[in-house]
Amino acid sequence: MERLKAARLITAIKTPYLENGQFDLDTFDKLVENQIAHGVEGLVIAGTTGEGHLMDWDEEIMLIAHCVHCYGDKLVIIGNTGSNNTREAIHATRQGFAVGMDAALQINPYYGKTSQEGLQAHFQRVFDLGPAVVYNVPSRTGQDVEPPLMEQLAQHPNFAGVKECQGPERIAGYTQKGIRCWSGNDNDCFVSRHQSGGNGVISVTCNVVPGLMRQLLDSEDASLNEKLQPLMSWLFCEPNPIPLNTALSMTSAIAPVFRLPYVPLSLEKRKEGLELMQQFDAKELTGESPQLLDDQAFVLV
Repeated sequence: MERLKAARLITAIKTPYLENGQFDLDTFDKLVENQIAHGVEGLVIAGTTGEGHLMDWDEEIMLIAHCVHCYGDKLVIIGNTGSNNTREAIHATRQGFAVGMDAALQINPYYGKTSQEGLQAHFQRVFDLGPAVVYNVPSRTGQDVEPPLMEQLAQHPNFAGVKECQGPERIAGYTQKGIRCWSGNDNDCFVSRHQSGGNGVISVTCNVVPGLMRQLLDSEDASLNEKLQPLMSWLFCEPNPIPLNTALSMTSAIAPVFRLPYVPLSLEKRKEGLELMQQFDAKELTGESPQLLDDQAFVLV
């Protein structure tokens, strides 16, 4: 728990695939080692960015176990074992802790949603299993975990903090009350960290420019924040992780393989991304100098 609370830069790590649709663990390990080399302190495994929602639970728990075994001494390992089904979240979270993860990422029940009392009961059950970070992302769940409820949840001894996507003002209010927050929005993380008192960020952009994200959190460099904003914006021009998958394919960091229903960005948007990535030194990017890929280069599985 203490290692997690101290972590400022956590990457929502990408899961790469082979052309047969299975995990590409060799490439995954290279991605993780690159994150470690640039000062990342933790990983969220099989989150939205890592496409846990496109995996079965056996795949996800295997990937968590792999990360614990290979990197648990270097990184905080957070498994995305939340679900809109409380029984399923309990089952997956138990498995995640059984294979050694440090904490669970717990989203509030989505789609069907529930009452405030239902939310509290859901989180209570999963918190009882071990350390947890609440993931509040109303744009995906359709329901905000509002401050009065979050303040109640924070009283549980296994509450480690919140990945908050409601912006720096919300984060400032929480930090004033001693609630630990990681920004869930890369474009807000500079303000959230340096002005709102947030702990750091759980980042998508860190997959592409980990060293620059480390600098962004460690120093109040407004010019760097301004330079990164267009790239951050492009990485969310379509639902995450579509642009990220496209970017890492363009830098040859991963094979250009997409699990459906995700498909690559259009050629026009790839050209925009190429121009943005070319504004950075190739050594600052994960992979190699970016290249514009043809539509035929991508494999959909």
